[in-house]
Parts: sequence; C-alpha cells; structure tokens
Amino acid sequence: MAEKLTSVGLDIGTTSTQMIVSELTIENQASSFAVPELTIADRKILYRSPVHFTPLLDAQRMDAPALGKLIREEYEKAGLRREDVDTGAVIITGETSRKENARAVLGEIADLAGDFVVAAAGPDLESVLAAKGAGAESYSAQTGKTVLHMDIGGGTSNLALIREGKITATGCLNVGGRLVKLTKAGEVTYVSPVLNGLTDIRVGEVLTRDRAGELCQMLTRALEMAAGLREKDTLLAALTTGGTAALPLPGTEGEKITLSFSGGVADCIAGERYWQEFGDLGPTLGTCIRESRLCRGEYRVGTETIRATVIGAGCHSAQLSGSTVYTQNIAFPLKNIPAVPLLDREPGLGQRIQRALTMQDGPGVLALPGIQSPGYHEVTALAEEIAVGIPEGPVYVCLEADMAQALGQSLAARLGPQRPILCLDRVKLTQGAYLDVAAPVGPAVPVVVKTLVLSTQG
Repeated sequence: MAEKLTSVGLDIGTTSTQMIVSELTIENQASSFAVPELTIADRKILYRSPVHFTPLLDAQRMDAPALGKLIREEYEKAGLRREDVDTGAVIITGETSRKENARAVLGEIADLAGDFVVAAAGPDLESVLAAKGAGAESYSAQTGKTVLHMDIGGGTSNLALIREGKITATGCLNVGGRLVKLTKAGEVTYVSPVLNGLTDIRVGEVLTRDRAGELCQMLTRALEMAAGLREKDTLLAALTTGGTAALPLPGTEGEKITLSFSGGVADCIAGERYWQEFGDLGPTLGTCIRESRLCRGEYRVGTETIRATVIGAGCHSAQLSGSTVYTQNIAFPLKNIPAVPLLDREPGLGQRIQRALTMQDGPGVLALPGIQSPGYHEVTALAEEIAVGIPEGPVYVCLEADMAQALGQSLAARLGPQRPILCLDRVKLTQGAYLDVAAPVGPAVPVVVKTLVLSTQG
C-alpha cells in the first residue's frame, strides 16, 4: 500500500521568496518475496505561493520578522500546520546567504517551517535542486543528451552538468540580475560587492541602458567561459563563487552540450522586456544571453524558471534509504548531522574513527562504503572496529552497501541495548555533507543530504 508524505519547499532568494507544498507517494517496488525496495514513485504539487520580494532591512540584513509573518500567512493559505510536514527544504540562496544575519534567520525559519523541514543553503545543493526542479535532469534522462543547466537568479548562477540523467558536476558564478538595483528613475541604489574592481558603476548615479548593457555583456562572457564556449581569462575566476568547483566544469569544453536555463533571468531570455521593468539588470542580462554564444547552439528554457529551485526543494530534496536499516533508541527527526567519510578497508579503522569523531563538535555520522554481500565474520569485524573507535553518545552510521541491519545488530550486541544506534544503507555521503533523517516510512527512512554553506564574504 502506498504511503504519502507532505513536503514543503521554501526558497529565500536574492530577489524573491517562494513556498510550495507537495505530496510524495512512497511505494514498495520489490516483489512480495524480496526485501522491500521503497521509492518515491510520484510527486504532486498541492500549493504554490505567489512570488514575494524577499524582505530586507537594508543591503546587509534580511527582515526576519517579516519573513516569519510571510511564511505563517502562506501556511494558512495552504491549509497547512507545522505538524503536518514530513520533509522538505528551506534554502537561503544567492546573495541572501551572504547577509549578516543569514544564519540566525535560517534557524528561525527552520523552526517555523516544521519538525522536518531542512535548513540548508549552499551553491552545490542549489545547483542540484534547480536542475531537478526545472526538468533538466529528466530531459537528459529522456533524450540521452548531455545538458549544462544554468539557474540564473538575482545574485548567482548555479550550474549543473547532467549526463544521461545523472548530475555529474556543479558550480556557481556570482552572475545575476540583482547585482545592481535601480529606482524607477534609473538611479543606482545598490551595487553588489562581488562587482568590486569589475565595474565603476556607483550608488547614486543614473544608469543608462548602454552602461547596463556593457556590464551585462561582461557577465554574459563569464557565463560563456563557464560553459566552455569562450577561452577563459581572469574574469571567470573573479566571478566564481568561493568554495565551489573551478569552472568550466570538466567535460564542457569541446563536447556537444545542450544549454538549459531557469531562474528569474530565464524569463527574460525568451522575449524582450523593458530594461528597467524590475529595477535591476535582469531584462538586459536576459537579452545579452539570448544574443550570445550560449543560445547559438541547442538550448532550452526549463519547464519551470523562477520556481525551479523551490520546486526542487519541495519535490526533489528528499530520498529514501535502503530497506535494511537498523534503529535503536533514536529520537526522530535528526537534523544537521555532519558527515565523517572514511574508508573501511584500510588498516586501523578504529583509531581513525576515534580521531575523526572526537574532532567533531557533537555527534557525526560515520560514512563508510561498506561491503557488498558480506559474510558473518566481515560484519562482526567491522562492528568491532566501529565499537572500539566510537566515542560516547549516539552512534550514526551510513553505508553505501546493503548491510545496515546486520551491522546495527552486531553493534548493539557490543554497545548494549541502551545506546542510541542508527545504521542506514544505500546513502552516500561526502566530505562537507550534512544529513537529516525523518521517522521511518515502513522499513526505510526519508533522508536529505545537503550542504550548509553560509558566506559573509563579499
């Protein structure tokens, strides 16, 4: 019998804030005589909020009370209560992640949103969610084409390279429509710090269309370099977001690639708009992209544009673990557990576990490859190493291989019946990842793998 989960997606972006509510259908696709294999078989959007301008106190701070009020009002309109929410994601994206109070706002919004709505921000996760929400991932899977998806928002452009329906690399550029803001009279009210040294446009001057065009041509050249369509120079490095992959992404240069676009600027690629319509660079940047090398080959505008990231957050952030999990004395949900990836086939695993986990500020989830089709002695040997190295407190283990239940039982025999133990399988965690885990759905558990990257640097 299919089970239903209610998922919320909330995207607090440079320009806009949006929320969606969706219903995820969980089904067992294994036969009656096999180990259950639960998958998310269907995703249905139940509610889409209007697109709200992100409330700001000033250029450096978001208006947390106004955001809280906005979310409470949208919950009421959707007929949703906090306790109705099973999973989802709250993400602070683009330039808003650089605001002085971003971390505090993130915590407050996460508490408002529900018991298992993820608080997450970071360009890698945003790139993945936007590619999924815009339909670029499914387009690649259906056509077999290699797709480079660009989600061009107010402050950043998030890139995802997709081969045969699999996202293989992500990156991020400080390119977006709200890097410069204008009044209706054309007076500049804001210039993003990321443009320091790249333009002489200043707050207080009246920006002409030609000057806006020159800046947008420069930003478009950076996008062309990121797509491997123009020889790169220092401009690309200057606009690449700190902490993300070097651009262009591996494989984009010299390969036949379909470009895909989403984000607010994508709506300005398809047709002409008055250049000051939104009080920013968006329409001009969209025109420059349409006339650039980015649109001379095969390209598409996503099935969702400005809503791509929020739909990705609400419909595609959650996944299911394998069905052979083990839990003992775990109080769900778990939030923001940092991943500690180690290789389990190298000597001295117990000592390496002890060193790695004692360096954490609080519990971490031990991420191991595991063993394919392990025997009894292999399971017990791995459990012994973990038991020797694990510090006091809850034990969280994530495995790529299907062996979590056997390993969990073996750990419980060594650590005792009172120790909190969670063993999951079919979940891959990398360095810098964080894990959220919801209460079990049948024999599996919903999980969200994410990054929590908040930058206060310009």
